[in-house]
Amino acid sequence: MVVLEAELSRVVRGDVGFDVTSRALVTMDASNYRRVPLGVVAPRDADDVAAVLEVCRQRGVPVVARGGGTSIAGQATGTGVVLDFTRYMNRLVSLDPEARTAVVQPGLVLDRLQEAAAPHGLRFGPDPSTHSRCTLGGMIGNNSCGSHSVAWGTTADSVRELDVVTARGRRLRLGPDWAGAPDGLRELVDGELARLRTGFPELPRRISGYALDALLPERGADVARSFCGSEGTLGVLTEAVVRLVEAPRARALAVLAYADESAAAQAAAGLLPLRPLTVEGMAADLVPSAAALPRGGAWLFVETGGESAAEARARAEAIVRAADVVDALVVTDPAGQRALWRIREDASGTATRMPDGREAWPGWEDCAVPPARLGAYLRDFRALLGAHGLRGTPYGHFGDGCIHVRIDFDLLTEPGIARFRRFSEELAELVVAHGGSLSGEHGDGQARAELLPKMYGREMVGLFERVKGAWDPDDLLNPGMLVRPAPLDAGLRFSVLPREPVDVAFGYPLDGGDFSAAVRRCVGVAKCRTTSVSGSSVMCPSFRATGAEEHSTRGRARLLHEMLAGEVVTGGWRSTEVRDALDLCLSCKGCRSDCPVEVDMATYKAEFLHHHYEGRRRPAAHYAMGRLPEWLRAVARTHTAPLVNTLARMRPFARAAKRLGGIASEREIPRVATRTFSRWWERRRGEVAAAGRGDLVVVWPDTFTEHLSPAVGQAAVRVLEAAGLRVALPPTVHLAKPPVGDGRTVALDPLSLLRGRGRVCCGLTYVSTGQLDRARAVMRRTLDLMEPVLETDAPVVVLEPSCAAALRTDVPELLHDDPRAARLAAKVLTFAETLERHAPGWTPPRVDRPVAGQTHCHQHAVLGDAADRRLREAASLSGDLSGGCCGLAGNFGFERGHYEVSVACAEEQLLPSVRDAPDGTVVLADGFSCRTQLEQLAGVRGRHLAEVLAEALEGAGGEPGPGDEPGGMTGPGVPPAGR
Repeated sequence: MVVLEAELSRVVRGDVGFDVTSRALVTMDASNYRRVPLGVVAPRDADDVAAVLEVCRQRGVPVVARGGGTSIAGQATGTGVVLDFTRYMNRLVSLDPEARTAVVQPGLVLDRLQEAAAPHGLRFGPDPSTHSRCTLGGMIGNNSCGSHSVAWGTTADSVRELDVVTARGRRLRLGPDWAGAPDGLRELVDGELARLRTGFPELPRRISGYALDALLPERGADVARSFCGSEGTLGVLTEAVVRLVEAPRARALAVLAYADESAAAQAAAGLLPLRPLTVEGMAADLVPSAAALPRGGAWLFVETGGESAAEARARAEAIVRAADVVDALVVTDPAGQRALWRIREDASGTATRMPDGREAWPGWEDCAVPPARLGAYLRDFRALLGAHGLRGTPYGHFGDGCIHVRIDFDLLTEPGIARFRRFSEELAELVVAHGGSLSGEHGDGQARAELLPKMYGREMVGLFERVKGAWDPDDLLNPGMLVRPAPLDAGLRFSVLPREPVDVAFGYPLDGGDFSAAVRRCVGVAKCRTTSVSGSSVMCPSFRATGAEEHSTRGRARLLHEMLAGEVVTGGWRSTEVRDALDLCLSCKGCRSDCPVEVDMATYKAEFLHHHYEGRRRPAAHYAMGRLPEWLRAVARTHTAPLVNTLARMRPFARAAKRLGGIASEREIPRVATRTFSRWWERRRGEVAAAGRGDLVVVWPDTFTEHLSPAVGQAAVRVLEAAGLRVALPPTVHLAKPPVGDGRTVALDPLSLLRGRGRVCCGLTYVSTGQLDRARAVMRRTLDLMEPVLETDAPVVVLEPSCAAALRTDVPELLHDDPRAARLAAKVLTFAETLERHAPGWTPPRVDRPVAGQTHCHQHAVLGDAADRRLREAASLSGDLSGGCCGLAGNFGFERGHYEVSVACAEEQLLPSVRDAPDGTVVLADGFSCRTQLEQLAGVRGRHLAEVLAEALEGAGGEPGPGDEPGGMTGPGVPPAGR
């Protein structure tokens, strides 16, 4: 391997990676299979590709071409050298609007082509649900289709010419009329014309096998079209000329509701004469919430186009009239259509979990039958599932007769794997009996190639082998795929994982407490590799900043998988490769909501850091910022905030503090408040009678509100009291017994809650740095203090979104053995949620100003912002907040070595949205980190929504209460370690 790496490094201008991380990242695609490569090469051009093939041919090393790695049948993995085209060979070479063609490199992501074509009114027809990260090379290799195939066909229908390099180094330009055919191919085909004319089923989604019928003379002997769907087994694509289609000026989406999936499937074929752009189907068990969909148990998503919105709507309404539906909905609003399409596109990940949480897997992901037979096929398919005691949720391209499904195979035990094989063999026979194709979109790969004789017969499969020999006589390219395939039950990626649960700190309630199962959640659909933020989404900011696979959620999950396997990553919890990949994880929790299978990399990172540094010295930042609550409480107890602030402004002291604390030199140390929120509260409560006669609410004095931005807490108290609520702070002593009362009339004296020395804390900074033993101790102390509150109906109002998220998720998942943790989590409300639920009749003051800023990443991922949006609307704060992550993310942006990535994350959405905002815009930032990032990078003061409303109340005639401190942060201090 060392010699091979040296030879490749000598002849290749691109990157050659034979290190542990490079290999571990590509052991899997989005399939059930795993193959460990020798190394990875990212070629810069066709010359690099030819050089790799020459070296590998001389040494007998297989070569596999890889795009986005989202293939579902195993064809994007290999045991030799993997070619990664996404790093360099990812350009749009040219686009000709007049000819409606584009020249693309294989690593170009489909969405980038669509963005370039859109200003000309054009688009590439096929659009798989992975359009934001799949590549044109992968689409050509798999002959991908997507939801618009009823209108624009498969990728093969959109290919004009292909430049390929053969395994023996020949450079061919493939096209019609035998252009680019390798020696011997034409003679082979001429001798088998009768077989080719009768041996292929006629259906729109026949992807299985080689498309040799495209070489028939009556079909133009199109070598480029025949190459599509060959899964990298015939040659390596280096450039393609593709056809573009005219995009409709306007679109409408008709959502047709049916009683069940069989009714929807039977109806799909009847809609095709009306020439829709899509006929997609899915059932209720794939929809997290059917609130946005018309009443029914299954739906067809039928898109129509037109020169105007009225024309598109008219066509959609005509389809509704022609369809026998339970209910229907026509949507013309683009944002509404995107929201509905996201439900369908996320199904590829959502389907990996059954409604009861049981895992489901691909393997029979995309069989296709003639559309008119789809209803009958689905009934037989369901019966076969039942006969084997299996469950699955079909969805997909009903208009083309192509069904996607994930099935709850047991791929961990020998009996389960044996049943997987028996079912696969019987299902292949069922598909063939209905005149179908084993693959209708994603290719055969290892998942189905072994069963191709059931579809084509031995003679046709023998012909496939002879064609492979004409192109690749040395069997160098992607061996084991399509011809002479590996068994469908060999090399399963789960076989290397530990059979017994790993000893971990978190409870992983959705994965049965099994960390391996949590890591298995990542099935490789790679939504985290999206290179731009869509709407309010967050995941995955570090990938977008670096473009490196190891800094994507999928990449990190792959490294954790290999860490558990112990074959490639051999260091276990001490692995430096996993540590380095997790280092740039911002713990934004975006993947927890944006990943279709809810991978929670922030939790996995905390778990890893806990084990990695167990019994060892930690990085300085873990002590400086991970234990921030302790340092800030010490400053408050000693009344040394003015001294700390003065020293922080003195460069020598600041430089020394940052060096000792592992803090980035580019960062300024924030100011510490000279008076904490709790001290302000204690003084105020001594001077003012309790306001309001409404519900009691307990305001949580999180570390950031308490010590760094008490003005936020002060503003929140004023607004909550103006809404008629009674405000208290949590106890600071452990009361001997809970208060007496019925939970509505609370026998709780708010003044008594302030006596004592203990302070509640969510433990966020300890969790984010993996100090989980200390986090648990802090959380248990907090639960002890909060016991009196848990006995009441009072909600806990948390102003800092990251602390609210920690209380809602980290506390119950880390203290999964303490029922009080779940009770506290259930009480946690955001500021807006509190007003909406406990003061529903209150009308906020009118602000009448536009807003800019960013929804806090933890609020997006864990808490939700619907109540905030409604509160802003009620206060006449207009506009939407951007998505993404601010990039500071608590301790992340302050740690040495993270500054550039932190700034890149901020520059993606947050800073542009603020710079482009008109005069008079209110910059909203509920998180302390977000406000700090805005202040340090843009010189802009962001404000919590509570501050904006409190200011408006004062402007409307309200007066600040005694002791109020208007304004923002009241002093300089130490860097924040939480959001």
